Amino acid sequence: MKLPLLLLPLAFAVAVLLGADTLGPGDLLALATDPAAPLSRLVWAWRVPRVLAAACVGALLGLGGALFQGVFRNPLAEPYLLGGAGGAAVGATLGLLAPLPLPAPLALPLLAFAGAWGATGLVLLLARAAGLVAVPGLLLAGVAVAAVLGAARSFLMLALSDETVSLQAVLSWTLGGVQTPSWPELGGLALLVLLALAAALPLARGLDLLGLGEDMAASLGLPVARFVRLAVLAGAFVVAASVVWGGLVGFIGLMAPHLARWRLGPAHARVIPAAAAIGASLAMLADGVARAALPPAEIPLGLVTALVGGPFFLLVLAREARR
Repeated sequence: MKLPLLLLPLAFAVAVLLGADTLGPGDLLALATDPAAPLSRLVWAWRVPRVLAAACVGALLGLGGALFQGVFRNPLAEPYLLGGAGGAAVGATLGLLAPLPLPAPLALPLLAFAGAWGATGLVLLLARAAGLVAVPGLLLAGVAVAAVLGAARSFLMLALSDETVSLQAVLSWTLGGVQTPSWPELGGLALLVLLALAAALPLARGLDLLGLGEDMAASLGLPVARFVRLAVLAGAFVVAASVVWGGLVGFIGLMAPHLARWRLGPAHARVIPAAAAIGASLAMLADGVARAALPPAEIPLGLVTALVGGPFFLLVLAREARR
């Protein structure tokens, strides 16, 4: 667990230095010792909150990935598997495009959370109504719901967008990215991460038992169907929070749990916090690259993670094929 935690300050320092105006290592000392300098004020007001917001989004994705890979006993599972991200995306699209009586900063998170929980609840109901066993039934229902929600989001983008700016905002959000929050907003996001971690850690023992197989877990006293539903709902909360603040950012939720298990083994009491720390580090570094690669323009965060995550996905496939 020490290495993932040690990576956090290193990734933070590198991400703070990267940007349209990349700073040198010597500037870190000036930022720490002379906060009144113009450069320090600029960095602390804009770059540091954004880097910390990226860390929170990455931590949520790492947590979600650890939960879903544990529930489905599948190393290729990721936080967007069951349609929760699709539901959050539909809700956020409504929040961005539809004329609502609520202000956008309030409407977007409320609709995104409602969409994620609604989509996940629909998946659970469909799997239960079909009489399918816990994990395979959820996978089948999740694939179907995710496909329908993807089509619904595309329809809403076409039907509700009558201004180019609005459509650009949705497309930019879909590709993933972190905006600079205010310090109170950042505090709320950090609180969401702590709540997600507090919800996920008590599930660690059940995930370990589930890794033995559903029959073995049931024989050891785990109420499998109820536990899977609880873990999936916790995952939906994590997914919704990450989508609200970062849009659709792929592959971090796939990579972080893998790296945690490779370093620490399969025990989820260690994997869950380590995946959060690794996800935070990956997101900070990816956001730094997104800001620094083509200044003054920015690359969408989701494109950066896809460039790294695609080869990683192939590596995981090759590793699983050798087993």
